[in-house]
Amino acid sequence: MSTINRDEVKGKAQQGKGWVKDKFGEITGDRQTEAEGEAERAEGEGRESWGKVKRGVSDAVDAVGDTISNTADKINR
Repeated sequence: MSTINRDEVKGKAQQGKGWVKDKFGEITGDRQTEAEGEAERAEGEGRESWGKVKRGVSDAVDAVGDTISNTADKINR
Protein backbone atom coordinates (compact mmCIF):
# COMPACT_ATOMS: atom_id res chain seq x y z
CA MET A 1 0.00 0.00 0.00
CA SER A 2 1.30 3.43 -0.89
CA THR A 3 1.77 6.33 1.47
CA ILE A 4 -0.57 9.27 1.74
CA ASN A 5 -0.26 11.86 -1.01
CA ARG A 6 -0.09 15.63 -1.13
CA ASP A 7 -3.85 16.07 -1.64
CA GLU A 8 -4.61 14.04 1.48
CA VAL A 9 -2.15 16.05 3.59
CA LYS A 10 -3.33 19.41 2.27
CA GLY A 11 -6.95 18.35 2.72
CA LYS A 12 -6.34 17.47 6.37
CA ALA A 13 -4.53 20.77 6.94
CA GLN A 14 -7.36 22.70 5.30
CA GLN A 15 -9.88 20.90 7.49
CA GLY A 16 -7.92 21.92 10.59
CA LYS A 17 -7.69 25.52 9.47
CA GLY A 18 -11.40 25.55 8.70
CA TRP A 19 -12.23 24.02 12.07
CA VAL A 20 -10.29 26.76 13.89
CA LYS A 21 -11.98 29.46 11.82
CA ASP A 22 -15.40 27.89 12.39
CA LYS A 23 -14.92 27.73 16.16
CA PHE A 24 -13.50 31.26 16.29
CA GLY A 25 -16.60 32.48 14.46
CA GLU A 26 -18.84 30.62 16.91
CA ILE A 27 -17.06 32.06 19.94
CA THR A 28 -17.05 35.63 18.64
CA GLY A 29 -20.54 35.43 17.17
CA ASP A 30 -19.17 36.23 13.70
CA ARG A 31 -21.44 34.20 11.44
CA GLN A 32 -19.48 35.03 8.29
CA THR A 33 -16.21 33.69 9.75
CA GLU A 34 -18.06 30.64 11.02
CA ALA A 35 -19.53 29.98 7.57
CA GLU A 36 -16.15 30.46 5.91
CA GLY A 37 -14.66 27.95 8.31
CA GLU A 38 -17.38 25.42 7.60
CA ALA A 39 -16.85 25.87 3.86
CA GLU A 40 -13.09 25.43 4.28
CA ARG A 41 -13.61 22.24 6.25
CA ALA A 42 -15.90 20.86 3.55
CA GLU A 43 -13.40 21.77 0.84
CA GLY A 44 -10.64 20.08 2.83
CA GLU A 45 -12.74 16.94 3.19
CA GLY A 46 -13.26 16.90 -0.56
CA ARG A 47 -9.59 17.35 -1.26
CA GLU A 48 -8.64 14.60 1.17
CA SER A 49 -11.20 12.28 -0.42
CA TRP A 50 -9.82 13.05 -3.88
CA GLY A 51 -6.35 12.17 -2.59
CA LYS A 52 -7.64 8.85 -1.27
CA VAL A 53 -9.20 8.07 -4.65
CA LYS A 54 -5.92 8.87 -6.40
CA ARG A 55 -4.04 6.64 -3.95
CA GLY A 56 -6.51 3.81 -4.53
CA VAL A 57 -6.10 4.06 -8.30
CA SER A 58 -2.33 4.10 -7.92
CA ASP A 59 -2.44 1.02 -5.71
CA ALA A 60 -4.68 -0.76 -8.22
CA VAL A 61 -2.35 0.07 -11.11
CA ASP A 62 0.62 -1.17 -9.08
CA ALA A 63 -1.22 -4.41 -8.29
CA VAL A 64 -2.00 -5.00 -11.97
CA GLY A 65 1.62 -4.31 -12.86
CA ASP A 66 2.81 -6.77 -10.21
CA THR A 67 0.40 -9.41 -11.49
CA ILE A 68 1.58 -8.96 -15.07
CA SER A 69 5.22 -9.12 -13.96
CA ASN A 70 4.64 -12.27 -11.90
CA THR A 71 2.76 -13.91 -14.75
CA ALA A 72 5.55 -13.06 -17.18
CA ASP A 73 8.12 -14.51 -14.77
CA LYS A 74 6.17 -17.76 -14.53
CA ILE A 75 5.85 -18.01 -18.32
CA ASN A 76 9.59 -17.42 -18.82
CA ARG A 77 10.61 -20.19 -16.41
